[in-house]
Amino acid sequence: MELLSPLSRLGSHQPCLRDPLGCPVPSMATSPVCCPSCSPKGFPKLKNDTFLRAARGEETEHTPVWCMRQAGRYLPEFRETRAAQDFFDTCRSPKLCCELTLQVIPLRRFPLDAAIIFSDILVVPQALGMEVVMVPGKGPTFPEPLKEVEDLLKLRQKVDVTAELGYVFQAITLTRHSLEGKVPLIGFSGAPWTLMSYMVEGGGSATMAKAKSWLYRHPEASHRLLRLLTDVVTDYLVGQVAAGAQALQLFESHAGHLGPEQFQEFALPYIQDIARDVKSKLKAEALPLVPMIVFAKDAHYALRDLAQAGYEVVGLDWTIQPQEARAQVGKGVTLQGNLDPCALYAPKEKIGELVKKMLESFGTQRYIANLGHGLYPDMNPEHVGAFVEAVHAHSRHINKHG
Repeated sequence: MELLSPLSRLGSHQPCLRDPLGCPVPSMATSPVCCPSCSPKGFPKLKNDTFLRAARGEETEHTPVWCMRQAGRYLPEFRETRAAQDFFDTCRSPKLCCELTLQVIPLRRFPLDAAIIFSDILVVPQALGMEVVMVPGKGPTFPEPLKEVEDLLKLRQKVDVTAELGYVFQAITLTRHSLEGKVPLIGFSGAPWTLMSYMVEGGGSATMAKAKSWLYRHPEASHRLLRLLTDVVTDYLVGQVAAGAQALQLFESHAGHLGPEQFQEFALPYIQDIARDVKSKLKAEALPLVPMIVFAKDAHYALRDLAQAGYEVVGLDWTIQPQEARAQVGKGVTLQGNLDPCALYAPKEKIGELVKKMLESFGTQRYIANLGHGLYPDMNPEHVGAFVEAVHAHSRHINKHG
């Protein structure tokens, strides 16, 4: 699929936009981040680059830490901000996305080493023309999922990501400036198989049986859909860097529903293509070659392949031992993870002990501390803070005393 260059898109004429709350949002055509001659100089200088150095395999004074879903429902500020607004309307508001992202950065809540833009992986199916609604108590739902191969014709075959997802780029630019260089900003997308599984299944599922049945009944159509998603995700991630993202994470959240052979055929090739094509386009557009993270949940059987897929960082869930993961991936990539999120229900002292053990297992270098999945809505923010502080304290002690 032929896609416009991110910089040519961002430089095209765009009208003044307003977010769903009616707040004016500067056109990306006039934003300094979109100008090749002044990007990234239009942004404040980064003060804490620990996360980026760890991602690149450089030595760090302490182990950097951030959390998946760190801007989430466990925070009272988040619940207050979200109370009067539909979820996807919130995602389409650059101002609200910026505010929700900033709620957990240094000086607000926790001394995290990175921020991740508030958004959702399902904005990509929306960009393809599918309706997605957030149903209370049920989660994301597709009123008209893909049921037959013919339904693929309903999808946009060529997607102008700036027209469809420009609000995400605007949120990134606004947030990057609002961070004032305190920490780097991570952009992200869902990976093709995970997105496809939602689009066919119609929402979350314990088995993903409908989506997996496509792989057996309609393998060629599945590959067409996965290729379409790969092209859109690639362009979307490049656009995020053009907007100011300093790192990218690809979420293959449903990898665990695939066996090794299916993963090799329907997931891994597209994960590899995204890394290769994003970097190629970034280079062609003279954009920063930012670190890329791949997180394929429950796919520890594929760690060797993921380590060679073109990503600087491989994220881990909590089902694999750090030493085993390092033995599989070697020393050429940074590992990220992998404390069981439920460990944060433990007393603070126990959290500290678990963090110390995790750091001793991973080592403090070529490592980014995180959970093995996202934070849960009922978690105590103080325990999240205890996790972050324990990572910093124990890693500094290990670096100093061995």
